[in-house]
Amino acid sequence: MAQFSVNPTRFDPYKNFKFRLKWDGRYVAGISKCSALKRSTEVVEHREGGDPSTSRKSPGRSKYEPLTLERGVTHDPEFEKWANKIWNYGSGLGAEVSLRDFRKDLILEVYNEAGQLVLAYRIYRCWVSEYQALPDLDANANAVAIQTLKLENEGWERDYDVAEPSEPAFSEPA
Repeated sequence: MAQFSVNPTRFDPYKNFKFRLKWDGRYVAGISKCSALKRSTEVVEHREGGDPSTSRKSPGRSKYEPLTLERGVTHDPEFEKWANKIWNYGSGLGAEVSLRDFRKDLILEVYNEAGQLVLAYRIYRCWVSEYQALPDLDANANAVAIQTLKLENEGWERDYDVAEPSEPAFSEPA
């Protein structure tokens, strides 16, 4: 595991606009928005018979929120191909769902302003629970058509082998 280093020249927190997502060993084209990685743990309250009127609390089941991805509509079929593994309309009885490979592990990478990898998260056993191929279309609008993929997952963890980089500096002209 990499050692944590403190970068004495880094004063600002990382920004949220430089990121890439990878599945099947390839970067996914055009992701413009990715929802937050969020985990919540249920609270189990219990009371001992000898306690007057206080409750104790302990952790229960943990739950991972779905991840929502957005990107502009293009000819790239990756969103649709994955969504079709969950439900492929007209495929015939017994072939509607691909049980072998409908789940994927993802890697979410975050970059600093200089384009250096600073954080990475592994997201496990994802599958498509919602797919929006096209948004509402409006002849009077002036916007990019966005498609959406909602991914259920069974957990994520930070990749601590990604070390904090030393930041580049511009050299002074001679």
